[in-house]
Amino acid sequence: MPAVGWRDILLRTKAEAKTDRATLLAAGVAFYALLALVPALVALVSVVGLVADPATIDRDVRDFLGAAPREVGDLVSQQLEAITADAGAGTVLAVLVGIALALWSASSGIGHLIEAINTAYDEEETRGFVERKVLALSLTVGAVVFAAVAFVLIAALPGIVADTGLGIVGRILLGVLRWALLVAGMLAATAVLYRVGPDRDDARWAWITPGAVVATVLWISGSAIFAIYTANFGKYNETYGSLGGVVVVMLWLFLTAFSVILGAELNAESEKQTSRDSTVGAARPLGWRRATAADTVAPAPASGDGE
Repeated sequence: MPAVGWRDILLRTKAEAKTDRATLLAAGVAFYALLALVPALVALVSVVGLVADPATIDRDVRDFLGAAPREVGDLVSQQLEAITADAGAGTVLAVLVGIALALWSASSGIGHLIEAINTAYDEEETRGFVERKVLALSLTVGAVVFAAVAFVLIAALPGIVADTGLGIVGRILLGVLRWALLVAGMLAATAVLYRVGPDRDDARWAWITPGAVVATVLWISGSAIFAIYTANFGKYNETYGSLGGVVVVMLWLFLTAFSVILGAELNAESEKQTSRDSTVGAARPLGWRRATAADTVAPAPASGDGE
């Protein structure tokens, strides 16, 4: 696609984000994500506890959230300490039931994010409650399992590096691997979310990748900038007292949700830039693709249809 075509896409993305009230959507998703945070941590600790010592997860979570503000890590650590302190030995059945209940509660955050992505793709939700809940639960399970595997790997990497005797080179490689894992996880998560989240025929991966890349870059760079700001200039504890940490977490969750929603807006406008079928399967004519973005060709005064 020529550069002028991307200019049209970016201009429309900005306009659509304003029309769809992306900031308000992100604020709503951040609220529900905060409510889902503790159940998600319970599920994560329980899953990690099946294969490793859950008491070590605090350090691993801080490593994984390296780009986030310190207050985010502090709040998560406090919750993890409470969860691991209350975690008893229990039977396998009790542990599995606890995981299932925690996943059910945590899936509400994903469910509301799916609603926001539907809005970004200009889709009306027609799926029933059961189908929506199964989708949200599946995505939640996938996220928790990925995080659990990532934390186990992060916990094992220092020992592996020490055994190799690589010294400072090993520590540098360890840092690179952690960031690579973080970037890969965000890219994969957003791509899958854009693929299966909207109530429409699935888009081809080529039409999902740009938004996933933009969302990942915005999230990592935004998190890093926000972390620097809160560490050096933000006075949230002075303004909000004991709620300062919660406010920072809410703002970070807002930043995360906004990045994902903006990526969805970009993908939708990219599909509207061409008359070609962007959905999976055999090519179909406009109006028969069961996807608003794929069935629409937006006016592009500077570049025609971007072909």
